[in-house]
Amino acid sequence: MVAANIIISGIVQGVGFRPFVYALAQKHGIFGTVRNVGSMVVIDAYACSKESDEVNEKRLQQFIEEVSMGTIHSVVDCVTVTHIEEDGISVYPRSFSISQSSVGTGARSGFIPPDIATCPDCLLEIYGDTRYAGYFATTCVDCGPRYSVISGMPYDRVETAMKAFPLCPMCEAEYLDPHARRHHAQSISCPVCGPQLFLLSGTGEVIVSSHPIAETAALLDAGAIVAIRGNGGFHIACIEEKADELKRCLGRSTQALAIMATESTIETLAYVSSDEWSLLRSPAAPIVVLVRRDLSPRPSTMLHTIGCMLPYTGLHHLLFSHLKHPFLIMTSANAPGTPMVTENSDAIKRLSGIVTHILTHNRDIVNRCDDSVVRDGFLLRLSRGYAPFRVKTKLGDQAILGVGPELNANVTVYQQQFCVTSPHIGNIRNPETLSYHRETIERLSTLLSFSPDCVAHDAHPSFLTTRYAKELAKECDIPAISVQHHRAHIIAAAGPDAIEKDCIVGIALDGTGYGDDGTVWGGEIFSGHILDLKRVGHLEPVILPGGDLASEFPERLLYGFLPRDLVHDLLIERGFAAHDLLLIEKQIERGINVPRSSSAGRVLDAVSALLGVCTHKTYDGEPAMRLETHAYGARYQDLELQFSKKGKCTELLTSSLLNQAYTMSRSGISSPSIAASVQHALASGISHIATLAAHQDGATSVYLSGGVFYNAAIREGVIRELTHAGLECVLNQQYPLGDGCISYGQCVYAGLLGKEGLWE
Repeated sequence: MVAANIIISGIVQGVGFRPFVYALAQKHGIFGTVRNVGSMVVIDAYACSKESDEVNEKRLQQFIEEVSMGTIHSVVDCVTVTHIEEDGISVYPRSFSISQSSVGTGARSGFIPPDIATCPDCLLEIYGDTRYAGYFATTCVDCGPRYSVISGMPYDRVETAMKAFPLCPMCEAEYLDPHARRHHAQSISCPVCGPQLFLLSGTGEVIVSSHPIAETAALLDAGAIVAIRGNGGFHIACIEEKADELKRCLGRSTQALAIMATESTIETLAYVSSDEWSLLRSPAAPIVVLVRRDLSPRPSTMLHTIGCMLPYTGLHHLLFSHLKHPFLIMTSANAPGTPMVTENSDAIKRLSGIVTHILTHNRDIVNRCDDSVVRDGFLLRLSRGYAPFRVKTKLGDQAILGVGPELNANVTVYQQQFCVTSPHIGNIRNPETLSYHRETIERLSTLLSFSPDCVAHDAHPSFLTTRYAKELAKECDIPAISVQHHRAHIIAAAGPDAIEKDCIVGIALDGTGYGDDGTVWGGEIFSGHILDLKRVGHLEPVILPGGDLASEFPERLLYGFLPRDLVHDLLIERGFAAHDLLLIEKQIERGINVPRSSSAGRVLDAVSALLGVCTHKTYDGEPAMRLETHAYGARYQDLELQFSKKGKCTELLTSSLLNQAYTMSRSGISSPSIAASVQHALASGISHIATLAAHQDGATSVYLSGGVFYNAAIREGVIRELTHAGLECVLNQQYPLGDGCISYGQCVYAGLLGKEGLWE
């Protein structure tokens, strides 16, 4: 007889690992047990046939090798094998079984996987002549909710929202059957014992219906606006003919809305590459932003792109099986930047007057999870299907919390060589979202047995996340590490391995970020060691008359780029009252609320306003996004690039670009061509500064980050210019280019400082 204790760490719970081990034990004739301990899987394996020890050893080794490969959704980090001496074994099992889990002690390096789209096998059962026929919550060991239902570790039914639904005899038989696909599948349920659907009126009255999904589809086809409770929160759904009404109700009159559709419908609406089909069909099933075939405005979007997703839960698939319309508008049932609505009572209160009906169920949503969004292979929003996201990151033995920025925030915790980043949280500008931010930190801390040795935060002193970090640091008597916003962008793109490089160059282009000098940054070029990135270039700082008002009404921005009398005359032509303009001009003269900004996002907003593309921002990024659409497909002209040297920094004079754009607009050049020309000039000017810095400082790699890089023309322009100059361009493929990477960058910076012994 030969025996071994095998400990497997990684993402090995919630992925069918124990049934997988059980099946392999049966295959190889291994006796023993498998159990969840903490976030690990522990196996006691005995090969004790009557054959020779050599044969038993071979059988055990083969078992260990196959177990180490893991399941389709698992991530095996480490396999520790301790052989047990035969003379130390007095009693050994005569079969193999799944034993009761135990909590374990200490910090946990493993984690639960994200929610997974319904698998093809379960769909066949939903549509087939089975006991799961027509059942919306059908799942198995390979699919269904995970993070959205878990409340504690190890991952067992009693630690999930499914504990409220005791198994019926048939489900229990499948759960215990080693040959079944639902062997120890914690989310198993059926129409007899599982969650149930309810159709409500918009004010919460129960509508008696024996077929709530079919009735909901009929309501949608008839023009109803319906709130639908999914795994991680509520969506609002309607047919496209009702999109304008929905947007008016939500106060998002011009915002693009994502759609859910079948593959054949998506094919008719947009161009889809093979990589994009792979994303749409993947277990993560994100929203994928695609270029539309017909670029004329439509109710769902004014942009040249459209966000598309396939049905990803049993409920969605069943809904589409009854729906007559080709697709549904499907948008989160919450104000932009605020937490997902998860409770039935909350949905009734918030959505009354917006939705006509509510399709809901009685399974708790323990952890909210919004839809993930991907464009051109880059994450815009890290959430369902991808997050919680776990990545190996060598930052030493300390435990670190990165609390993230203010907008598009998430949080990251680091311990035991792994960073775990939460799903998207939102804009932390109000008590509700701050509460969700804290709730997320507490949930991750519980699931990972995490206690920070350090907390990293944004440099902006007024951010609610910064205040929280400082309060936590004081309460726990741990260091609070400030990380400048744009350096966090670059560090997130570079990762901890960049510590080995003497010099890197980084470009951070976004809307806003608190700079070292207290002004608003957003068009920045850095060079130096990853822990000592020097600002070597930026866009020309210009005034923002009225501060945030200039972002909302971007025609105000023109005062920062063009001669004052020219702006005055232009805005008078557009119908502005002379008195209102006089107030703005007096404000500028007296320096009242006119902060300066080097933001790339504000440059694009100003061009959008100059060309009349967007003069009132109704959602984040709107002027720049509509400018990109306006320029799509247009030919650019080369603009003259002008630079200025201010100390050790090189500035790209964006006022020159705007003046050239104004002259072009008065000389009959098409507006789309002007938009394309400014985008091209920005990419060229920024690349020029970065190339000079790289060649001067001996850097070979340039790291790109920031939300402006979602603009394909600017991103591809920068990559083309830098590559032509012999430089390697690196963009983060695992985290969003926007602010969804900041909490990770904060963790990396703080961790590298700690490894150097530089914590204060």
